[in-house]
Amino acid sequence: MLSRREQDTYSFICHYIAEYRQGPLLEEIATGLGIKSKGVVHRYVQSLAKSGVIELMPGRHRGIQLAGEGNHDDSAPVLPLLGRIAAGAPIEAIPDQQEINLADFFIAPGRFVLKVQGESMIDAGILPDDMVVVESCMTARNGEIVVALVDQQEATLKRFKNNQDGTVTLIPENSNMQPMVFDAHRVHIQGVLVGQMRSYC
Repeated sequence: MLSRREQDTYSFICHYIAEYRQGPLLEEIATGLGIKSKGVVHRYVQSLAKSGVIELMPGRHRGIQLAGEGNHDDSAPVLPLLGRIAAGAPIEAIPDQQEINLADFFIAPGRFVLKVQGESMIDAGILPDDMVVVESCMTARNGEIVVALVDQQEATLKRFKNNQDGTVTLIPENSNMQPMVFDAHRVHIQGVLVGQMRSYC
């Protein structure tokens, strides 16, 4: 018999795997259940594993899976990690038999992808047709790159600055463009940049 909190934990894990096709982290379970301690969540997870309703995969970053359903990480996009490469003096790239799960870099609750148009962020290395991964939120810290909705009409990708006079500056990363200053009520943060993707083929 599972306790009520163990049942809540199991239900969260089932719904998370159904939605994201991978196991949740302890932090994500704690947040989803409103539990402050990862240690408490860890005990629930261990108890569920002993009960046989979930399986734990040692050494895996997202090592929780439902019992009898196989390794969900096998369906996640992975590439072999073949070592380190210097961007300065050349060094030998030595395979170390590891894999990088691309889902761990980009996929998390509340994230979405946008395709970049224009050249306002090229000095930050964000080029036209790049894909940017954005974490949905309504606030941002100074210096973060944000998706900002101006006057409820136009969304733009810019560096954010909250000014002491009650205005907001949206700063392009292009030396040929000028920062834009707005009254704070005109700018609504839609999310913060957390990742970037680009294909060369």
